Amino acid sequence: MRLGRLEVRGFRNLRDAVLEWPPEGVLLLGANGQGKTSVLEAMAYPALFRSFRGAPDAELAAFGGPGFRVMVEAAGAPATRMEAAWHRSHRRKQVLVDGAPTARLAEALGRWLAVAFLPADVGLAAGGASERRRYLDRMLSVAEPAYLASLIGYRAALAQRNAALRQGRVELARAFDGPLAEAGAALVRRRRAWAAWAAARFGGELTQLGEPDEAALGYHGAEELADRAAWPAALARVERRDAARGMTTIGPHRDDLRLMVGGRPLRTFGSSGQQRSGAVALRLLELETLRAARGTEPVLLLDDVYAELDGERQERLAARLANPSRQVFLTAPRRDEAPANVHLPIREVRAGTVAPEA
Repeated sequence: MRLGRLEVRGFRNLRDAVLEWPPEGVLLLGANGQGKTSVLEAMAYPALFRSFRGAPDAELAAFGGPGFRVMVEAAGAPATRMEAAWHRSHRRKQVLVDGAPTARLAEALGRWLAVAFLPADVGLAAGGASERRRYLDRMLSVAEPAYLASLIGYRAALAQRNAALRQGRVELARAFDGPLAEAGAALVRRRRAWAAWAAARFGGELTQLGEPDEAALGYHGAEELADRAAWPAALARVERRDAARGMTTIGPHRDDLRLMVGGRPLRTFGSSGQQRSGAVALRLLELETLRAARGTEPVLLLDDVYAELDGERQERLAARLANPSRQVFLTAPRRDEAPANVHLPIREVRAGTVAPEA
């Protein structure tokens, strides 16, 4: 999958434009605040129909404008066209696939694939467990519709069960144990299967990025909860604790990915360079996961990815990304802040306008 055309209207600080892109991707150069990240954000929006920076849709619309529209069109055949628009007047989002509106966003997930790495993504390695759970849930939801269905069911049952616990209605809370167990077991099984697949690959990615110490990835959570039949006893064991705290204290919403380097947790003992490399490795595993599940190569978006990496790690990463089947979009403030072995056409971003290098 390669991005052929991007159309933006009323999006962030970008000028309205229809932009065409070379098949290998580009290196976007520009000072801070000129719109480089906004270009990547527009490219990624039709993948999840939300900002990869976590911003609400209202903040994506140009100041004072009626809303925004983003369209991406894949190059080649089939030329999938994804459109997303948000209207300030009624605060609603509209999604079209090849010109036809979709009734539910879930129907459009997976039609456009983009994997983005942002400076804040270092939190995947350095942040709390919620960062890594969100990573797993978003990736696997795009990869597999069945996972998304289980996730929606689990969140609904969890919210209802927790509401009953907060009200002190333990009997009512038990009514949601069945749906919670059914969906929760499915999530744990799939997450554990992914972690088992990714374990060896995580270490390999870090080695290619220049990490000399052995790295490991594992799933941290109650293994028994992968079995639907184990949930009733497990929930019964923690019922008093759940009632006292007014919340469900076991399940995939409490689990984590454990990342290790040199036998120690990457989150607490890793250097900033190691943590950034670990986050990049997770994004590369995401790319491989989506490619295998959907049968096409996602577009890779890298926003200032080389910051805080030493020269050797920069060149290793650039070599790792050099794949003729992959379209890569990189941003950097200046050409000398990207590795010398990055060979991509250059576009400059100034005041929200994208143009070939002068």
